[in-house]
Amino acid sequence: MTGWVVMEKITSRRNPLCVHLKKLGSDRGYRGERGEFLCDGLKLLEEAVKSGAEVTNVLASSHLPFPLPLDTRVYFTDRGVIDSISPLKNAQNVLFTVKMPPLGGIDPTKGIAGGWGTYILLDGVQDPGNVGTVIRTADAFGIDGVILTGGCADIYNPKTIRATMGAIFRQKIFIMDLNGLAEMKTGGARFVGAVSGDGSAAMANLSGAIIAIGSEGKGLSDEVLSLCESRVTIPISPACESLNAATAAAILMWEARKQLEG
Repeated sequence: MTGWVVMEKITSRRNPLCVHLKKLGSDRGYRGERGEFLCDGLKLLEEAVKSGAEVTNVLASSHLPFPLPLDTRVYFTDRGVIDSISPLKNAQNVLFTVKMPPLGGIDPTKGIAGGWGTYILLDGVQDPGNVGTVIRTADAFGIDGVILTGGCADIYNPKTIRATMGAIFRQKIFIMDLNGLAEMKTGGARFVGAVSGDGSAAMANLSGAIIAIGSEGKGLSDEVLSLCESRVTIPISPACESLNAATAAAILMWEARKQLEG
């Protein structure tokens, strides 16, 4: 069954729900403590519902054109209240909260579902837009999982979520430390590191590998690079120092998909 329960019309920015939503949007620790995160936009809400995400509250300043799961708590307010809560520029007409799902786990000896697939590993990528774009691209190319290590941006940062364009609700995401990655290698996982000026995209076997991408400024850490049995470089113009991390990840994921299908 679908439908929703309208609890009340909110007029004050000091309403407890408004205070709660604002803290979810700005405070990573508070998000973790409450086990939910803030999203914005009608399209993202539709994607959340289609993907079966647990939507907990909806605050809207306009009509909702599609049904929500039964007993979803919906509140209405004016646009000024929405603007005061959203941490994003150009806030949309809907804010909503979603329960954090359990993050997927990888058995270091077996991978996912008893075998290793193709993963993208982000090492120290701190820009939320880049992390969100990689999650969105991995979803588009059918990548088995996105692994984050080395202090990457919070996947539940509103900027990350917006950049995923709904893929946050579908793509498998793993947060792992170096010990976990080392156990994966011992268990048979094959790491390929993206580096500047060393290796060849044409020669690298990316399908079925964990493809490691570092930050634009620092590249891969020595610890992650030491796990990589091979390296890959994307040929670029000598006048260009490096590629954006999300762009590099997209190119290598496309190459991995091409190799898998070829």
